[in-house]
Amino acid sequence: MLRLWSIAKVQVRKVSTSESLFCRDGLFNGLVRRQFTSTRGERRTVMSFGDGNHGALGLSSSSIPGMGMDAYEPTVVSNLPSDISFISAGHYHSLAVTFGGEIWAWGRNDEGQLGRIAVDSGDSRSEPKRVEGLDNVNVRAAFASGVVSAAIGDDGSLWVWGRSKRGQLGLGKGIIEARVPSRVETLAAEHVVKVSLGWGHALALTVDGKVFGWGYVADGRVGNVGLPLEASLLDSITDGSMKDQHAADLNLEAAEKKVVEAMSKENDMPIAWEPCLVEETRNVKVADIACGSDHSLILCHDGTLLSSGSNIYGQLGRSKQDLGMTPVDITESPISIAAGLGHSLAICNRDERKILSWGWNRSRQLGRGKPEHLPREVEGFDGESPASVSAGRVHSLCVTEKGEAWVWGCGKNGRLGLGSSSDEPEPMLLEDIEGCVLQTVAGFDHSLILVAE
Repeated sequence: MLRLWSIAKVQVRKVSTSESLFCRDGLFNGLVRRQFTSTRGERRTVMSFGDGNHGALGLSSSSIPGMGMDAYEPTVVSNLPSDISFISAGHYHSLAVTFGGEIWAWGRNDEGQLGRIAVDSGDSRSEPKRVEGLDNVNVRAAFASGVVSAAIGDDGSLWVWGRSKRGQLGLGKGIIEARVPSRVETLAAEHVVKVSLGWGHALALTVDGKVFGWGYVADGRVGNVGLPLEASLLDSITDGSMKDQHAADLNLEAAEKKVVEAMSKENDMPIAWEPCLVEETRNVKVADIACGSDHSLILCHDGTLLSSGSNIYGQLGRSKQDLGMTPVDITESPISIAAGLGHSLAICNRDERKILSWGWNRSRQLGRGKPEHLPREVEGFDGESPASVSAGRVHSLCVTEKGEAWVWGCGKNGRLGLGSSSDEPEPMLLEDIEGCVLQTVAGFDHSLILVAE
């Protein structure tokens, strides 16, 4: 089953929130200055850990001692340039952008999400290679879901490739495949600065704070884009209400089986084939966006945090169950957000910097106890100042302003990089990283970190 999302966040050492693209106090500075400013002689290294069965780690079998295809500790991805400025993790594939504006990709390519014209053998999918068809585009950032990849040029142009029957490409009615990067012409007049991709839906943020949504729109997961708001069969498992705690207590296999059954019955999917302005944000300026698997978060510049989509795991963070974009029940002041399969994260900055979490907590990916469906502070971060967060399927990552990486949640396949498969209920420091951690991103079952030596 393809349960997709991609959350790419910026993390840096000693950077103010006013310098960040993805924080509400600084809408567009090209990304964090530290992220895109290379010191003379400085080398950037990408490291990966977790499930390597689909090649998303970018590692050869010889570089993973004793663990088969999985990596239980951060391992250097070889064959990449030393000037990587940005990374993204999709469902089973990974992307890396260089200072020179190139994109490198590796991992699953069944839907063409690596942007390679030639068909790869199973042995070559784990080898990073350049994405083809973007020779005339100076790429600044890239984002991945499960079956689609996207790139943003320095001119604000948006390019997509892959295959999605749910309209996630945004290229027009009935277009479900792009083997090479294709420009999203509907947004040609806009300057896009960020894209976030869910299981089958997408959001795009522009330099002037507008938000556009497209793709699979059931449950109002992209808000009002001109199509009727209707519930998906997924939420019918619990009638869209977290009052029925059965859904929250399902184990992973049972939950995914129910999702597959529900989606197989949904033949007439509600789809927005091209990007449309999200009406709930028409009169506000937006600072950040995040798509989980089946839900979305939109952070407004005034500090209001909106959520929409499926609430089967309590991932919307609100008691109100109405469809569409409505405020999260939060009293803090969010500055940055992330969303995974069934949980959400927000960095807040009132008296001190803290992380709030809510949603699915089967593997302790919230980093704290109950109540789970409303925002509460992640425990065990005393004395730390989080810079940014990323949410995977059932694990969470954070980088602090000191340039350290912290991990918690499900440790299966080594996705926490701590040398074991144990779950961690509270944030744990990822030790023995030589250098400053600039960025962490969580894929489906794998993780990437970007390190400056």
